[in-house]
Amino acid sequence: MINGKLYEGFCIEVAEKIKERYERLEGKGPGSFNYKFKLVDDNNFGSANKTVGTWNGMIGELLDQKADLALASLTITRARQRVVDFTKPFMKIGISIMIKKPDKQKPGVFSFMEPLDSMVWVCVSLAFTGVSLVLFFIGRWSPFEWRAEASRKEISVTNAFTLSNTLWFSLGALMQQGSDIFPRSISGRIVGSAWWFFTLILISSYTANLAAFLTIERLIPPIQGVEDLVKSKDVEYGTFKGGSTEAFFEMSQVPIYRQMYEYMKSKGDQVMVNSDKEGYEKVRQSKGDYAYLVESPKNDYQNQKKPCNTMKVGENLDHKGYGIATPPYSPLRKDLNLVVLMLREEGELHKLQRKWWFDKGECGTMDSKDTSKSPLTLSNVSGIFHILIGGLVLSMMVSLVEYSVHRLRKQHKLRFRKVNQSNHGKK
Repeated sequence: MINGKLYEGFCIEVAEKIKERYERLEGKGPGSFNYKFKLVDDNNFGSANKTVGTWNGMIGELLDQKADLALASLTITRARQRVVDFTKPFMKIGISIMIKKPDKQKPGVFSFMEPLDSMVWVCVSLAFTGVSLVLFFIGRWSPFEWRAEASRKEISVTNAFTLSNTLWFSLGALMQQGSDIFPRSISGRIVGSAWWFFTLILISSYTANLAAFLTIERLIPPIQGVEDLVKSKDVEYGTFKGGSTEAFFEMSQVPIYRQMYEYMKSKGDQVMVNSDKEGYEKVRQSKGDYAYLVESPKNDYQNQKKPCNTMKVGENLDHKGYGIATPPYSPLRKDLNLVVLMLREEGELHKLQRKWWFDKGECGTMDSKDTSKSPLTLSNVSGIFHILIGGLVLSMMVSLVEYSVHRLRKQHKLRFRKVNQSNHGKK
């Protein structure tokens, strides 16, 4: 007895809402929908005995006229739909993976490297080298980077952009510290501007992501989804024996799901359980080496229950729903369908789900934010590489134009000087 009630829970309150809305239907009235809860005798949802063609659990009791309807976490499946009638789903579900929460990992010594993917670090190194070499060649080609320095004995021509100086210039910009040398030519300034913009975006992105990697203790699960689960040699997996989840894998034509079914069948009682409760406890008592395949609402609900050491990983494996089952051709089915649709449209079912899954949760806020942090991949920052490459190409083209123009001017001056000298010689 809980708060004066024999039972309490999501389905209990759904039944109360159904009674309330049913009695408000046209042609109905107070007392037109009275119900009494009865627990199923064998504690099963309903699976077929293919040998004798009978059903156990809730489905069996509906067929034997022991109950007028079944309201529970009863999954609508093709096999069940053939023998009983279902209403529209009152909750959408999918098969999900439950594992034990791994221990939170503190940031390591080289956590400052983690905000960027390893490929990004390689590309940044290549960009740094490329910019330095382009600046070095521009410094050699462009006449504006050469300076004439007069001494007592002679006049010498120098260039500030030696190989060591260009590396220092690029490093200073990358570290946001600047440098004591700057390009004077247009082509050199184009390279410098592109590199400065590149480093501005890169350092800003890096800094924004760095705090999370250095301050948050992150959960790193041993698997990320069903593909990892199948490939893993350290994590076993199973499900409720004789339930709709096992039937899904048995009937599936998807190769990876068929492989999972054959694995669970070969392992038998080592991984299969006789109740969901046994499955939850098996996950909690494991050392992270067992995964339980269960409907997503049950997974989410248990993850909010103490000792708060389980979690859901990956996407749902399929999409289906929980429905209210009635015996074939039951006069209740049509009106119950209408009532379920009304409760969905009015948001009552969503409110109840929020109440029982989150408002009554015992584990506080979920740790999904901790596990969602991921390195910035090359696709996240590819734009700045495009800008940098464009700047390098443009600077090389401008440098070539500068060199060509300077050479033409020099040739023109030589010709003009020769003409003047020849004219002067004739005089």
